[in-house]
Amino acid sequence: MTTYIIAEIGNTHEGSLGLAKQFIKAAAATGVDCVKFQTHIFEAESLDDAPNPPYFKDETRREYFERTAFSLSDHLKLKEYTNSLGCDFISSPFSIEAIELLEAIDVPFYKVASGEVSNIPLLEVLGRTNKKVLLSSGMSNWKEIDLAIQTLTENGCPEIILLQCTSKYPCPPEYSGLNMLKYMGKKYQLTTGYSDHTSGIGVSVAAVVMGAKLIEKHFTLSKSMYGSDAQFASEPEEFKQLVEAIRDVDIALESEITKESVTSDLQRMKQTFEKSIVAKCELEVGATIKMEDLSFKKPGTGIPAREYKKIVGKKVINKIQQNTRIELNDCEQ
Repeated sequence: MTTYIIAEIGNTHEGSLGLAKQFIKAAAATGVDCVKFQTHIFEAESLDDAPNPPYFKDETRREYFERTAFSLSDHLKLKEYTNSLGCDFISSPFSIEAIELLEAIDVPFYKVASGEVSNIPLLEVLGRTNKKVLLSSGMSNWKEIDLAIQTLTENGCPEIILLQCTSKYPCPPEYSGLNMLKYMGKKYQLTTGYSDHTSGIGVSVAAVVMGAKLIEKHFTLSKSMYGSDAQFASEPEEFKQLVEAIRDVDIALESEITKESVTSDLQRMKQTFEKSIVAKCELEVGATIKMEDLSFKKPGTGIPAREYKKIVGKKVINKIQQNTRIELNDCEQ
């Protein structure tokens, strides 16, 4: 199964449709399967005194979300553009009104952000869309995850992919929680994925090896861009390396070999690198071959070094020159 990879663009597009399309184009060029945005409708999700996250203080939440919000028409244009490049388009809803907007453009599935896992009314509505849901676990304990999964299931959600996530920005590797992937899969009998907030590509690649079937990671054109997410995101070249590494891991995990099949294809290589039995000194007819008379040298086209016991103790019947391969017919058998 090929790992499904999502480039999380979020709100780093600054509310510019043109810039958002550049993000989509650059993300698609890395080979991702999907690009994801965030649909924020400030009046539907926040009060005026809602605090900013600690890592972003440049403007209020109202100012930021109203300035960067896209209309229904904008969402549709972005979805159509994304699809034209061969990628899926989704967006995380942060209110019931946002779900209604995204349903109007018929997104294929949904991602529940970490802070919305306890928003049971939102989950009830998401379940009733009868679409797949990616459920982040970044801020939730087991009781909250239990209730979220139960709510989605009881309201008709046909498939849930549970994402291991740690809501630290950036997330140190020691907090990545890769050990949770197998545990969550077994506990809930669900497909698991990984929403990555670490720096670099290593943890995401490791998550695939640990069984994650979906990877989500923040994407930006430049870490120096304005906004709350850009400094913690991956730029195009790094993201491309991530995608290529995961595709290689997919192939490696899906490809089964046997030692017999591999070694049968490596006979010429074996002869190049393995050792033959060689006379360390000139050996006259009648001499008894001793261990100290032997060397072991490349190439492996003569008697293999491992068979030295076939030679030691034998009498020489054909004179053997120094530094030449010893043949079986050079000594009595």
